[in-house]
Amino acid sequence: MAQVKVHSLFTEFDINLFKAGKHFRLYEKFGSHLITVDGIDGVYFAVWAPTAKQVSVIGDFNYWMEGEHQLNVRWDSSGIWEGFIPLVEKGAIYKYKIQSNNNDIKTEKADPYARRYEHNPKTGSIVWDDDYKWKDKNWMKTRKKHNTLDAPYSVYEVHLGSWKRQVEEDRFLSYYELADDLVNYVKEMNFTHVELMPIMEFPYDPSWGYQVTGYFAPTSRFGYPEEFKYLVDKFHQAGIGIILDWVPSHFPEDAHGLGFFDGSNLYEHPDKRKGYHQDWKSLIFNYERNEVRSFLISNAVFWMDQYHADGLRVDAVASMLFLDYSREDGEWEPNIYGGRENLAVISFLKELNEEIYSSFPDVQTIAEESTAFPGVSKPVFLGGLGFGMKWMMGWMHDTLEYFAKDPIYRKFHQNDITFSLAYAFSENFMLPLSHDEVVYGKKSILGRMPGDEWQRFANLRLLYSYMFTHPGTKLVFMGGEFGQQNEWDFQDSLDWNLLEYKSHKNFQHFFKALNTLYKTTPALFEKAFTNEGFEWISFDDHENCVLSYIRKGKKSTDDVVVVCNLTPTVREKYRIGVTKKGKLTEVFNSDEKAFGGSGISNSKEISIKKQTWNGKDYSAEITLSPLGVSIFKFKQ
Repeated sequence: MAQVKVHSLFTEFDINLFKAGKHFRLYEKFGSHLITVDGIDGVYFAVWAPTAKQVSVIGDFNYWMEGEHQLNVRWDSSGIWEGFIPLVEKGAIYKYKIQSNNNDIKTEKADPYARRYEHNPKTGSIVWDDDYKWKDKNWMKTRKKHNTLDAPYSVYEVHLGSWKRQVEEDRFLSYYELADDLVNYVKEMNFTHVELMPIMEFPYDPSWGYQVTGYFAPTSRFGYPEEFKYLVDKFHQAGIGIILDWVPSHFPEDAHGLGFFDGSNLYEHPDKRKGYHQDWKSLIFNYERNEVRSFLISNAVFWMDQYHADGLRVDAVASMLFLDYSREDGEWEPNIYGGRENLAVISFLKELNEEIYSSFPDVQTIAEESTAFPGVSKPVFLGGLGFGMKWMMGWMHDTLEYFAKDPIYRKFHQNDITFSLAYAFSENFMLPLSHDEVVYGKKSILGRMPGDEWQRFANLRLLYSYMFTHPGTKLVFMGGEFGQQNEWDFQDSLDWNLLEYKSHKNFQHFFKALNTLYKTTPALFEKAFTNEGFEWISFDDHENCVLSYIRKGKKSTDDVVVVCNLTPTVREKYRIGVTKKGKLTEVFNSDEKAFGGSGISNSKEISIKKQTWNGKDYSAEITLSPLGVSIFKFKQ
């Protein structure tokens, strides 16, 4: 059997960067790489295991025998074991058998940098590379205009395993099948971006992908790595950006994973107060360790570089930032200043965002962060964490709670629905109605709406119309766009059969029109993160439960007036103040018959009079449709 040959892909500079936590392309060095040495084809293996006394590559090519192919430890105290094994081929299955200096503990681990893994429940790594030829050149060349902060962001959040299933064979759709069905659907529905819940390899389906073991491999549940590239490529060719859910906050304790990797706390923090998540029964990365920081930032860069991702939605940032997250007194240790902030995480996140935006200036990072931690989406040079956007969790909670109330009580809660505008411009906010809001007994979004069927759908149209005219970008979980009736079930397909019913079909038609309106109305996105893009007309008409405001674009001619009637009472000759003379033309009404509404609208141009109202110099009388949103443009 061929012996391990001494060989290295690492330069001295690579090692110095790795030790300093500044090497952000580690995937080019670590892992398994098909190469040729002295005219012989084979595979170079490299793994970080500083506590090991022996590391063997075991696999189907050596009958999984420990000791047959022992890697060589580097002489530079980097803790890297490496070597070239001749004649090993693409598709070979392998793991690392590690004997530790720590009490001779033995571990059997998947390769942290493997590009492909066996299909669960198997856990082996697979030697892999691909020569995929990308066809998204036009998108990559021009994507800055799609991904910039003054572009429309209507994001469709998708769990690939349950968006749609192959019913006859009771299986997932493959990446190839999704490249037809999902891409065409997202394009038809006029979303601008898609966000995929974690597609990095994970062992346990009920984790939804948030317990990652294979950070550098798309899950084999749906196909090969190059087939996932094909899916990304197809989105790009359709003019749709792709955001990947990324989980640098924690990882599972599975025996083949990163935990206790070389018989020591290598990737996880050794202090359980910083290294163990009580909520998720998982391990927390050691952000104080340079090599771990390099691993994580390299991973973020990998998905941008190798898979052309347009952004990362970073999961559970709040849990990372605070030492006392979900911990009682005595279960956490303050930082050196006596505070609760995790200083290592703060510096890590800043470095992560600096690297991503310097290497990929035409992408976005988006933080799922639920606290009032300041400056999450402010640039690092201004003292912020450097994210492009942050989820607006407060808006989500307040809005869903408000809309669940019977309209007869809403006048007592007007402040709940308007409060978000008090802090709407403190961050670059994305408004999320995500998967988290349709599980664990919370009901579907439609299921939260009060009233009979007509009112429930009217409320739903009202909710989304309000959402899409509120400052900030938008994210909607799959099924929301056609009124999914049941809670989300990760084991089952969305209820596509609902589209046989007129109410759901009409609602889907409404959502498509709403996306079109949003994408084609600059006032709704050009100044989404600044108070220059928003002006209240009236937020205090509690008695009638009416909100009215102006959204502004870069050109004043693009301004639109939005009026929300939060009750089922039709209001005629309702006067609103406006800022300029001329006429108002209704360009959108959520109560259209085609959407399943009553068809009450403002069909004619409305004259604006020189009459002071709502503190404005001019005003106009309009008709308010029941549980409806009317959007007007100015016309001279």
